[in-house]
Amino acid sequence: MLDVSLIQTLGIVIVTSTVAVLAARLARIPAIVAYLFAGLLLGPVLAILPGQHGVGEAEIEIVAEIGIVLLLFLVGLELSLDKIRDVGKVALSAGIGQVVFTAAGGVAIAWLMGFDLIESVFLSTALTFSSTVVVVKVLDQKGELDSLYGRIAVGIFLVQDLVVIVVLTVLAGLGASETFSAANVAVGILKAFAGMSLLTVLALVAAKYVLPGPFGWIARSPQALLVWSLSWCFLLVLLAAAFGLSLEIGAFLAGVSLAQLKCSHDLTRRVRPLMNFFIAVFFVTLGAQMRFDAAVEHWKAAVAMSLFVLLGNPFIFMLIIARYGYSERTSFFTSVTVAQISEFSFVFAAVGVSAGLIDRGILSLIAVVGLITIVASVYMILYSEGLYQRFRRWGLLRMFKAGERVEPEAVEPARRGHILIVGMNALGRRLSRELHQLGERVLAIDTDARKLANLPCETMIGNVDAFETLQEAGVSRARLVITALQIEEVNQLLAYRCRELSVPIAVHIFDRSMIAAAESLQPRYLINSKTAADLRVEKLLVELGVLSP
Repeated sequence: MLDVSLIQTLGIVIVTSTVAVLAARLARIPAIVAYLFAGLLLGPVLAILPGQHGVGEAEIEIVAEIGIVLLLFLVGLELSLDKIRDVGKVALSAGIGQVVFTAAGGVAIAWLMGFDLIESVFLSTALTFSSTVVVVKVLDQKGELDSLYGRIAVGIFLVQDLVVIVVLTVLAGLGASETFSAANVAVGILKAFAGMSLLTVLALVAAKYVLPGPFGWIARSPQALLVWSLSWCFLLVLLAAAFGLSLEIGAFLAGVSLAQLKCSHDLTRRVRPLMNFFIAVFFVTLGAQMRFDAAVEHWKAAVAMSLFVLLGNPFIFMLIIARYGYSERTSFFTSVTVAQISEFSFVFAAVGVSAGLIDRGILSLIAVVGLITIVASVYMILYSEGLYQRFRRWGLLRMFKAGERVEPEAVEPARRGHILIVGMNALGRRLSRELHQLGERVLAIDTDARKLANLPCETMIGNVDAFETLQEAGVSRARLVITALQIEEVNQLLAYRCRELSVPIAVHIFDRSMIAAAESLQPRYLINSKTAADLRVEKLLVELGVLSP
């Protein structure tokens, strides 16, 4: 029989998330902050979750587990190696340097606060990692995910995530040991690392040799692409469980392997709404599971550790990044992004509780530190420009001896004045080649990577019925949009969006019955036959000054 309480729990979480994000928009506060406080309201404050209306701890944990598995899959999907290739050295040094610094400092603070060795190790490890989810979400909100400091931050998170995979593997080995003898622990850890190594090799080999073909083919169907990606995610999750590893390891590796594919950008755009959904589920359930009564006795430790993360992590990052010759501004902006603990910290602590190595009081303490640092860091990232100007004016950044020169952003400049051609059938490919030969900046878009192959112009894999694709293509700054598609609904949607943005568009009409509907959207020209295509497009290009009359 279906467990109604699980559905009830998920329903309450979804409704609460919806109300929270609406309230956040009205109050102009970050959505993540609103989710956390909504969870606190449901859990510790009003006790709606868990414990009332037939809803218990188990249902909350199931919902949270599903959320964290899919969330870490989406985190892995953001970590394309191509994005961080130019900042790999500083990301590696800063990531490892910060892990060592924070781990050592965290152990010292926990030990001074009276925690035993095992508790100190768990607490320091939880403080070590920064939240990829929070930072990617906030930087994307600011439109600075592809900035220089954004790429450095993503590279650092990739290094940290690889380290945390190793830590979770060690924990899996400890949990597999029936008795806590040195020999059994060693055997358990070796088995876990063997399983993790096998799973990692499988994911990387599949990303290079197995996945590109099928995913390149299925990319023509966006809905199927999403289903296939989730199937790959749960396949690796099942393999991770079979190897005795944490489910999160499989989900993360599945995301990283898909991030290396050519269709990863389109896939990321497709799963972003799903990511937003599970961010809401994760942070609401995180807030609902917090137990302030268990953490009250450790309030001094919570304050000390939160300050250590908020101030200590940016400090060490400023030192390391400045040593690599980056400017004061880039060093500061990058450092601000790491002033919180990670979603991995909660996974790590939960595994420790399940293994009987720590109690729920330590988990609650980590949750309190997470709440404080995540809320504070969101505002620090959003208002990093103002913080930087104040710190610079007060002279607090001089000690780091960073460079004064601001580096040029080594990213592709925003497209402007380009011609956007959608649909790489015979007409679309011919127009793309001819306009490129005329010296125009052309961007060709199609869902099939094979149709984009060998074109001399810029190309993008994507489906234009998703507005995110058009935004990335710079449609609002385009000189002209030409759709050669033979899909009436998509052509009408594209014509409507171009009309709203005041961008001229030429629409391919392949059936006379479509003319009236298309004309109502006021495109600049209708291309209604191959013969007319030559004449009408040529006339349009003459008008726009692309061709001489």
